Amino acid sequence: MKSQQERSRPRMKEGPARVIRRAALTLMALCALALGSAAHAEDWSDTSISWRWGTQFAEPYNTKYISKNIFALTHAGGYKYGTDFFNVDLLQSDSNDPGAGTGDGAQEAYVVYRNTLDAGKIIGTSLSAGPIRGAGLTLGFDWNSKNDGGYQSKKRMLVAGPTLMLNVPGFFNIDLLALNESNDPAGLSSRFTYTTHLAVGGEWGIAVYTLWKIPINYEGFALWIAPKGTNEFGGPTAAETNIDTELMFDLSALFGAPAKTFRVGPEYQYWDAKFGNPDSIPGTIANTPMLRTDYHF
Repeated sequence: MKSQQERSRPRMKEGPARVIRRAALTLMALCALALGSAAHAEDWSDTSISWRWGTQFAEPYNTKYISKNIFALTHAGGYKYGTDFFNVDLLQSDSNDPGAGTGDGAQEAYVVYRNTLDAGKIIGTSLSAGPIRGAGLTLGFDWNSKNDGGYQSKKRMLVAGPTLMLNVPGFFNIDLLALNESNDPAGLSSRFTYTTHLAVGGEWGIAVYTLWKIPINYEGFALWIAPKGTNEFGGPTAAETNIDTELMFDLSALFGAPAKTFRVGPEYQYWDAKFGNPDSIPGTIANTPMLRTDYHF
């Protein structure tokens, strides 16, 4: 397995920080246009921009706490045969997670897309029974690029598997997914593909309470990912747990705006064996409280 010094060698073909910033902003703009053009085919949709901030992020092989600002564009929608979900995060680290060849913090773009086909809608028969609202098939991908001075992740991942939908005041889905992941970090001559592996997860958005006419929603996701074989440097990988959850207070009425226009609340992320790195490696366990706010339009 390569040493951290070998993994930390800057990749000369990486451009300056402004290259990834420009690429990420361009991607964000193109996705916004695509979402806008597709909106006419949806039965319902929810699009938002958000900001979250925390000071206790962690990165593998880094012993320091990292502060990050994360700006996001998120879209969810329902159409005749199921639902779509799209999110792009633009992450800005502080100097404890430095960018390649700069004294500034690293920048990252991370894109998630999921399409869930609802079996009941496709066959024209409700599959609702007791606590079960329906079932379907989820397909999608993850994509990221980061310009840090070490690993320089360029993740590409395809996702597929069955989804169970539960009857709750909101939504709660449970997924069993197959993940096909590859990466092309600094120091490799070609892209490396991990062993196809399983993940079990859930995502939810549940109305839980109204306090002084302020609706409160409990939202988030949880994901357990099985080991993915040896890593690109010949070392072992570990089972990974990622839980990200928030309690959002809808303040829209205070500003005379429609419900769910402006929300704010605390968010918390627990990440164990981050990116499949064993816990013996520093920076692989994160307990990260955050402040989150979002605007829906």
